[in-house]
Amino acid sequence: MKKIIEPVPRELLMAELNDKRHLRNTNRAGNELYVVGPEAVNVIRDIGRLREIAFRNDGGGTGEPLDIDKFDTDPAYGYKQLVLWDPEAQEIIGGYRFCICDSCVYDRAGQPILTSSHMFEFSRRFIREYLPYTLELGRSFVSVEYQSSKSGAKSLYALDNLFDGIAALGVMYKDRLKYFFGKMTMYPSYNEEAREMIQYFLRLYFGANSRLIRIRKEVKVSNPRRFAKLFSGTSFKDDYKILKSEILKLGVSIPPLVNTYMNLSPSMMYFGTGINDEFADVLDSGILITFEEMYPEKKERHEASFLKEGWRSIRARIRKFQSLK
Repeated sequence: MKKIIEPVPRELLMAELNDKRHLRNTNRAGNELYVVGPEAVNVIRDIGRLREIAFRNDGGGTGEPLDIDKFDTDPAYGYKQLVLWDPEAQEIIGGYRFCICDSCVYDRAGQPILTSSHMFEFSRRFIREYLPYTLELGRSFVSVEYQSSKSGAKSLYALDNLFDGIAALGVMYKDRLKYFFGKMTMYPSYNEEAREMIQYFLRLYFGANSRLIRIRKEVKVSNPRRFAKLFSGTSFKDDYKILKSEILKLGVSIPPLVNTYMNLSPSMMYFGTGINDEFADVLDSGILITFEEMYPEKKERHEASFLKEGWRSIRARIRKFQSLK
């Protein structure tokens, strides 16, 4: 592992996280959300530093001084960064990398060149019916300092704050976006039985459309029969309680992002779990969620508060982000 770079000076970050790039304020904890592209070189550099620290802390990471690749730095690929900012401490809390896929590029075989393309092979149906209306999400992180309860509300609501940003993008680009697609990560150090139990549960409740995307290096449940007796397959709510209880018995908990995604929408699609051989062999699961089919309480929590600002304000933001075309 190489030594991680020093923090980028705050004044350089604040110069780039300006009103032009401001997306919205968060519902909770008094944080702010911004959208930046490759041109924000200092913010990108600090995101790379923080991502590498966070991923190494969980047993992943690139091993390089910072986690940055061509999708962060080359505008040709169409990727931006959703940045969660603490205005009090004047530091980045977390973020997501994203692409509005109607502008993505394709290889000679007709496959999209996305951050997840090395893991997934997309069916013709997915490329035709879903991809042009999809927001791809990846490289989600929360800074290590904000993963501790010592940070109070800033830590408690960090992931929730990021979903405020995803919802805002869904509202602003509702004519272009119907879905968001991404990966849920489980690290190699995570309890194997717990991981297989989660995989079984995800396949049981969300795996009906799994053939839309093929996992290149899929990791399957070794003996699904041992989990079949645990879950009825008829009540997500009841089986979810069983899942949480059984996972706790193994001395671990459901990974936060996995837990968040599976409770966002009853129609979430799960495509399977595979080895991400470009990222310390972590285990990533592909999922897709329809914006309009999120649970009503989730839509109210993340979307309705943004809509209350009024369409005049929202249209002003859209004009600011014309570079997201």
